[in-house]
This record gives sequence, structure tokens and C-alpha cells, in this order.
Amino acid sequence: MIEILSYDFMVRALIIGTLVSLCSALLGVVLVLKRYSMIGDGLSHVGFGALAVAAAANLAPLGVAVPVVLIAAFFLLRLSKNSKLNGDAAIAVISCTALAVGVIVASVSGLNTDLNTYLFGSILATTKADTVLCVILAVVVIGVFSVFYNKIFAVTFDEEFSKASGIRPSLYNMIIALLTALTIVIGMRIMGTLLISALIIFPALSSMKLCKSFKSVIVSSGILSVICFLCGLVLSYYLDIPTGPTVVLFNCAVFIVFLIISKIKSKL
Repeated sequence: MIEILSYDFMVRALIIGTLVSLCSALLGVVLVLKRYSMIGDGLSHVGFGALAVAAAANLAPLGVAVPVVLIAAFFLLRLSKNSKLNGDAAIAVISCTALAVGVIVASVSGLNTDLNTYLFGSILATTKADTVLCVILAVVVIGVFSVFYNKIFAVTFDEEFSKASGIRPSLYNMIIALLTALTIVIGMRIMGTLLISALIIFPALSSMKLCKSFKSVIVSSGILSVICFLCGLVLSYYLDIPTGPTVVLFNCAVFIVFLIISKIKSKL
């Protein structure tokens, strides 16, 4: 581990990855419980389109991706709530369109060689500016989630009761969507646009197999997410394999282990 920390790009990857893992764990539990976990996949595809356009125009990738993905989160929620399209269909429409735009822009502008970096992530692609921006965004995500924790908890489990209690479910659903958008943006550089949603889904599903309370699921999800990222980062370094897919496989392995343990416990 000390050897890894001697490289600047690994330190940047460690900082960004740890923060992304924590943010994903917080929001993943809420999204999975609300059956809206695929919003991460849809927004990540929007992020890919934004990154491709930014690269073609020689603009700062994250500077373009952040506002675009935030706007997409807003319209995605509005589209699924106020039209005949349900949540899954709305996500499919937006994600497929954004992915197609990104591929065409990358092809026309000659960025085909960078497609793998955008799609599957690269720890070599992170810069000091990316790290600073990611730290700021992560602090915003964790801070806002902590401040509105009780209201997000209420909206997650019973929107009708929340409305009767004076809480506006639409407002806090929007906050959840916007926080998810920020998390997707700060994680795309390392995990890639096709794999970042795995950090949202796997830790939450694994924790729900053994933990019973909302708070214990969140704590367990955060710990698992960080551990899986660190293991994936170290293994990818020593085996010289992509970091994003390695982290996803670690998360998948943990989910299988937790699933087996839960099955065994249910039979005892």
C-alpha cells in the first residue's frame, strides 16, 4: 500500500474513489428502496454524452458534465412524474439518446481512442483539478444528505405519510436525484459511465441481506463500498487490469457472499 501512495495518480484515485464510494452508499440505499436504482445508469449515460461533447470542444470535462447531468436529473424526474412514461421508460429514453449522441460526437471528432476511458474509466485520467472539484462535490453530497437525513428517510418509506406530516416528497425526491447526479459525475472518471451505477446498487443490496434497520444498512453499505473500492484499486494496480471492472467484481463477490450467508441464516 505504501508503494501505491508514492504515485500521485494513485493518491488522486484513492481520494476520489473513497469519496465516490461513500456518496454512492448513502444514496444507493435510498434509490434501491424507492425502486429507482437505475437512475444512476441513465445519468451516467448522460454524463458520457456530456464528456464526449466537452472533449470535442476542448472544454473542461467535469465543468461541462456537472451542469448537464444535474439538468438531466431534473428533467428525468419531471418526465417520469408528469407524463405517460413510467420511471424505467423515461430513464431508457434519456440514457439511450445521450449515449448515441456521445458516440456520434466522439466518432466525428476523432475521439474514438478515448472511448474506453469514458466508458470504463481510468485512474490515469484524473487530474489535480478533478480531485479538488470531486472533493467539493462530495462534501456537498454528504453534507446535504446528513442535513436532510430524517426527511429523506420519511420520503423513502412512505410519501403519503410524509405529505400528511408537512414534508414535500417532490422536493426531497428532487434533492435525491440531484445528489445522485453529482455522485455520478465525480465517479465517472475512475469507474467509467457504464460501471458507476454498480457502486450505487451492489453495496446497498449486499447490506440489505443482513442488516434490518435503515441506519445499519447505510453504515454497512458505506463500509462495504469503501472496502470493495480499496481492494479493487490495489488488485488492479498489481495485476495491471482496469480499476472500474475490478471494483465491480469485488462488489459482486461480496453480494454473493452476503446472499449465501442470508440463506444460511434463514434456514437456522
